[in-house]
This record gives sequence, structure tokens and C-alpha cells, in this order.
Amino acid sequence: MADTSQIWTARLAELNVTLPPVAAPVAAYVPAVRTGDYVYTSGQLPMVDGTLALTGKVGADVSEQDAKAAARTCVLNALAAVDDLVGIDSVVRIVKVVGFVASADGFTGQPGIVNGASEFLGELFGDAGVHARSAVGVSELPLGSPVEVELIAEVR
Repeated sequence: MADTSQIWTARLAELNVTLPPVAAPVAAYVPAVRTGDYVYTSGQLPMVDGTLALTGKVGADVSEQDAKAAARTCVLNALAAVDDLVGIDSVVRIVKVVGFVASADGFTGQPGIVNGASEFLGELFGDAGVHARSAVGVSELPLGSPVEVELIAEVR
């Protein structure tokens, strides 16, 4: 039987993706918690090198394309939290993703924005990245972020 202990690390390398350092919490919480066979991440913002990559509301200040890219950054930060806690190669599957989109009045394209996270998870994990999901429009997010993403991963 083939050794699958480093499968996700190898897949990240194939995709030429490096997980970022775990984003420092902006309030009183931890980036991820394990209970049983599951890791729950806190909501992750599109932080890059300790700085929020962009601010504003999608459909007004932030383009759909930029917001979708921000959702991908958020999920990379969530995966970094998983990796820091249990190791990325412990992931069995992604169970659920919740995405929040700071939306301008009348903006209803939240599912397309959160696809930035979901599509990357599919690219990385294949069938193990197919997940349940919610994409929610909100009036404001922490620090003025346009997107926030959290996930639940089953781990071994």
C-alpha cells in the first residue's frame, strides 16, 4: 500500500502553494480547536503578512474578482491554522465551509465569492475537499474586511 502520510503536503507543492504563518487572532480566541476527529477554525480574514489585504464592501468598494481572491486567502489562513494544530496531512476531508461576505446593498453574489475558498479546497483535496457550505451576506466584518471564511475538517 502506498504511503499517504504526506499527500496534502505534496499536493500543495505541486500547486506551488505555501501555507502562510498562522494569522494572529484579532480578539480573544484561538485560530483552531480540535475536538474528537474534527478541527474547527475560527473565522479567517484575508490577512497577508499580518495585514488585511483589502477592505470594503463587495459590490461597492471591492470587485467580485478581488473578493473571490480574498476568500481564497482566507481559506489558506484557515488551512494554516489546521496545519499548525494537527498537521495538514492529518486532514481526511473538509466537512463544511462558512463564508461571510460584507455586501453592499442589493449585492446577492455571495456564493460566487465564497467559491474562491471552495474551488481551492477542491483543487487541493480533490473529492476530500467537497464540502457542505453556507455563503452569508453581512453588513460589516471585523476590521472592515470584505470576506471571512471558517471551516470544519475531519482529521485522523
